[in-house]
Amino acid sequence: MRRRPFLSGMLAALSLAGRRAHAADPGVDLLLVLAADVSLSISAARFELERRGYAEAFADPRVLRAIGEGPTGRIGVALFDWAGPGEQRVAVDWMVIGSAGDAAAFAARLSAVPRPFYGRTAIGSALAFATDLLARAPFRADRRVIDISGDGTGNAGRSIAEARDAAVASGITVNGIVILSDPEGMPDFLKEHTNPSGGLAAYYRAVVIGGEGAFVMTAESFAAFGRALIAKLVREIA
Repeated sequence: MRRRPFLSGMLAALSLAGRRAHAADPGVDLLLVLAADVSLSISAARFELERRGYAEAFADPRVLRAIGEGPTGRIGVALFDWAGPGEQRVAVDWMVIGSAGDAAAFAARLSAVPRPFYGRTAIGSALAFATDLLARAPFRADRRVIDISGDGTGNAGRSIAEARDAAVASGITVNGIVILSDPEGMPDFLKEHTNPSGGLAAYYRAVVIGGEGAFVMTAESFAAFGRALIAKLVREIA
C-alpha cells in the first residue's frame, strides 16, 4: 500500500524538526549552576572579592584545561545571586564555556551586573531556585551540579534539607564553598551566623551538600575565595 503524500510529508517534517531540535540542544560535559551568596553579612568589599573570584576563575589555565579534557570540551554554566526568601536573581544565564573567549564573555557579563540584594541567608530557597534553573537548561548533560557559596548558616526561607533532598532525588549533586570570617569585632548574632559551633564547613557537610561525590571546599578568607573556587571548579569539572 502506497504511503499517502500527506503522511509522508508529516514524517519528513517531524524528522527535520527533530534534527533541528537536536542541533539546537548541544551536549556538554557538565551543567553547573553557581549560586553566589550576597546576603547581609557580606560587605561591599567582600562582595567585590567574591565577584572577582567568579569572574576570573574560568579564565584560569587549570580550569580551561579541565574543561578541554572532557569528551566534548564544553560545559554549561549559569550564575545567580541569592540572599533571603524570594531573593534570587540570575546574573549570567546559561552559556557554554569551552575556550578562553567563552571565559572572557562570562566575566564581562558578570562584571556588568550590580549587586541585587542585602537580605538574610535562605540557603534552602537558593537550592530550590538552582534546581529549577537546571531543569530549564538549554543543553544536555549527564552530570548536573549546584555549586553554592556561603559565609554563614541558613536563617530564613525554605527547609534546607527538603530542598537539598529534592535536588539529590533528581540526580543533582550539591557542592559547597564556604568563606570563613574572622569573628573579632563582629556583633554576637553575626559571630554565631558565620562561625557556628563545629565550624561552617562542618555545617555545610551536615546540612547543605548531597549527592554523588558531594564535597565542601573552604576559602580561608574572601581574599582567598578566587583560589579556592579555582580548585573547586577543577575538581567538579574533572
